[in-house]
Amino acid sequence: MFEELLAAAAAVGAAGLVYVVAAARVVKQYERGVVFRLGRAVRVVREPGFTMVVPAVDRLRKVNMQIVTLPVPAQEGITHDNVTVRVDAVVYFKVVDAAAAIINVEDYRFAVSQMAQTSLRSIIGKSDLDDLLSNREKLNQGLELMIDSPAVGWGVQIDRVEIKDVSLPESMKRSMARQAEADRERRARIINADAELQASKKLAEAAGVMSEQPAALQLRLLQTVVAVAAEKNSTLVLPFPVELLRFLEKAQQQPPAGAPPASGPPLPPSPSAPALPEPPAPAPEPPSPTAPPAGAPPSGASLPEEPPEPPPPPSDQ
Repeated sequence: MFEELLAAAAAVGAAGLVYVVAAARVVKQYERGVVFRLGRAVRVVREPGFTMVVPAVDRLRKVNMQIVTLPVPAQEGITHDNVTVRVDAVVYFKVVDAAAAIINVEDYRFAVSQMAQTSLRSIIGKSDLDDLLSNREKLNQGLELMIDSPAVGWGVQIDRVEIKDVSLPESMKRSMARQAEADRERRARIINADAELQASKKLAEAAGVMSEQPAALQLRLLQTVVAVAAEKNSTLVLPFPVELLRFLEKAQQQPPAGAPPASGPPLPPSPSAPALPEPPAPAPEPPSPTAPPAGAPPSGASLPEEPPEPPPPPSDQ
């Protein structure tokens, strides 16, 4: 009898052990468990840790609650300003309601991926090329709202959406490079013109100061000579003072004492050309033998007729 009881207890213990092994489940810290009992979801979601289910009656589905990084394949589209581009992005999302993620949608990962691709193509068609290149924060926010609106009913929360890369055609890249080069050339010319304007103003002020003090120009000339000589050059070019040229010009223009003033400024003689002697005056031509005497009318010319004499006055008889 004791042996039968011992065998029965051993059988019950083995059955219990098999039941515990079959019913025992472990839910990890980053997971939640949704139990389906005879096809119906149990309201209570199993928390992380050890839990038990009814073998052959309950079915446990584990849902990952971590943030999922989902790459969106590159989508090709035409922007609002008719430029063909390829844009890829990445979506960061997490499950906030494990029961809704299992019950409301068949595969929430695939659903989020397809919604992200559709929203990305829509964003490309509504945006300009400049917005895709420089105003990505605003596009990311709009893309996040477009994906998050239907994902709320799936128990999924969109954490962040980022546009990764924008691929342009080679012709568009060359056009943008030429545009950037032209813009930089324009800015360089403006900077050079501004520098010339400031330098001209400073030079005008310096010229005004030197015109009041002529010795300042000679001092500036000596400073230039010192600066050139400091370079250890074998040849030194010394500028000719402009004041000496002006002094010689004024001395040439002044007439000598007692000479009448000239009507115009005298021309300075050329030092390189020698003075040529004056040519002799031509000899007078002898008179022609057939020439008429002085005072005689030329041949063929008619003499003027003398006026007729007036009649004598009548005599008084």
